[in-house]
Amino acid sequence: MLTELSIRNLAVIEHVHIRFKAGFHVLTGETGAGKSIIIDALTLIVGGRGSSELVRYGADKAEIEAMFELPSSHPVWHTLTELGISADASEHLLIRREITATGKSSSRINGQLVNLTMLRKTGEWLVNIHGQHEHQSLLNVDEHIHSLDLFGDSEVEAAKKNYQASYDQYIKLQKELRELQETSKQALQMLDLYRFQIDEISAAKLKMGEDETLIEEKRKLANAEKLFQSSSEAYDFLYATNRGLDAAGKAVSRLQDIVQLDPTKLSPLLEQAQSAYYQMEDAAYQLRDYRDGIEFNPSRLDFIEQRLDMITSLRRKYGENIKEILVYLDKIKSEVDTIENKDEHIRKLEDKLAAEEKQLGVAALDLSNLRKGIAEQLAGQIEHELRDLQMERTQFRVQVEQTLDERGILVEGNKVRYSRQGIDQIEFLMAPNPGEPLRGLSKIASGGELSRIMLAMKTIFARIDQIPVLVFDEVDTGVSGRAAQAIAEKISTLSTNCQVFSITHLPQVASFADVHFYIRKEVDQERTFTRVQDMPDSGRIEELARMLGGVEVTETTLHHAGEMLAMARNKKARA
Repeated sequence: MLTELSIRNLAVIEHVHIRFKAGFHVLTGETGAGKSIIIDALTLIVGGRGSSELVRYGADKAEIEAMFELPSSHPVWHTLTELGISADASEHLLIRREITATGKSSSRINGQLVNLTMLRKTGEWLVNIHGQHEHQSLLNVDEHIHSLDLFGDSEVEAAKKNYQASYDQYIKLQKELRELQETSKQALQMLDLYRFQIDEISAAKLKMGEDETLIEEKRKLANAEKLFQSSSEAYDFLYATNRGLDAAGKAVSRLQDIVQLDPTKLSPLLEQAQSAYYQMEDAAYQLRDYRDGIEFNPSRLDFIEQRLDMITSLRRKYGENIKEILVYLDKIKSEVDTIENKDEHIRKLEDKLAAEEKQLGVAALDLSNLRKGIAEQLAGQIEHELRDLQMERTQFRVQVEQTLDERGILVEGNKVRYSRQGIDQIEFLMAPNPGEPLRGLSKIASGGELSRIMLAMKTIFARIDQIPVLVFDEVDTGVSGRAAQAIAEKISTLSTNCQVFSITHLPQVASFADVHFYIRKEVDQERTFTRVQDMPDSGRIEELARMLGGVEVTETTLHHAGEMLAMARNKKARA
């Protein structure tokens, strides 16, 4: 869960430090007091995009820090390891975000610098924020398929990966076939150039490493005279009379004459001298052989220079080295083969494409059938949750359909439209009242109904996604009376599985909170400040009374607020 949040110089907040507990937290206060800034801070912590406009006027930067306490089994620890971030599951997880007045942003996880992508990947496991805009995602039919697949969890994920692997291969083959079919006059014109290049490179009969070998041989041939002269002189110095070997041999002989006179000192010296003599003798013989093997061949040198010039010319045209030249040769041979045998290649690609389409159709049907079963489960669970939210007679269905399309893929004898998500068009349908037909949410759902459908779905998904912090930003807008009470009870129940935060203007929702923060705005010396106050019971009653009665708080509203708070506690105790 989120244990602490520190905010400095963010919008109208100069500095607040808030400690949180488990359970259900509400944030209330007058419109414009800064409640949403707390949510904005959490959004930044989990990788939301920041800007210089968020920095408090006159400050150099905004700073947000959040501390999380998570079990060692939570998936975020695995994500951190994959990202190369040092983290100990037995300790708290600390995230820090800074945004400068110039708009630059920096982020740290446990003190280690991370980029925005890494922060988002981590944040996806920590906080789930739901605001009014998410109601619109319910109205967007294109988003429904993602909700259904999320509910299907690993079962759908496996089938979807299998389908998408086939889809990617199918699209790749389509592209290759299209490019081959569109081989134009320009490609035919390139044919003559390719043939010339193939002849030129093939005629050279290049061998891997040939240039290095020729350069080494050229160096020897070009310096043959110097090599011969110097090796001859070295041999003479070692072997000629009264020189190296002769002198060394005489030294050995003299030491042999006297070694018995002082064996302790002279024996080691004799051994060294003998060893030096034999090594010098061996070196002399090798020098002689080397000298005798030196080749004086001007014609060979000329050939090597011409060969190296030719290789250099090919390198300028086709690659940095012989390996790259030969790779290019293979490539253009393949191009020529494709151009010259275009019809045959098209036929082979068409056969591959037909086989892949058949495999894609099977994978698509498997995924579609799986979704249909999961759709029934999701609809049943949403209806169950809606009954708890005063929508007990509402029918909810998840429609799974395919669209016929002549440009589609063949599935069970019909050509159907397809995409990387599959062949299904998913839409959430609802009939709020008995006797009415099922229709799309955009056609019949009111704002209050959308709020309850969203809450029902979040209640279901909270059991699946393992995200510890759930934030509702005024998702209860458009709801009142018994529906508001039902929403309050549902959020309270939801908070037993995860930590829940809610910005609300409804006293029914606020009364069910385990922790109540009151957000107020103050003006001091012509500067605006936002304060966050953890409300005691007496303060809660007064705030609930304000939410009930507006500006003027009366004894009646205070009494009503007290009763509302007591009733909420009794209901939570019985739950």
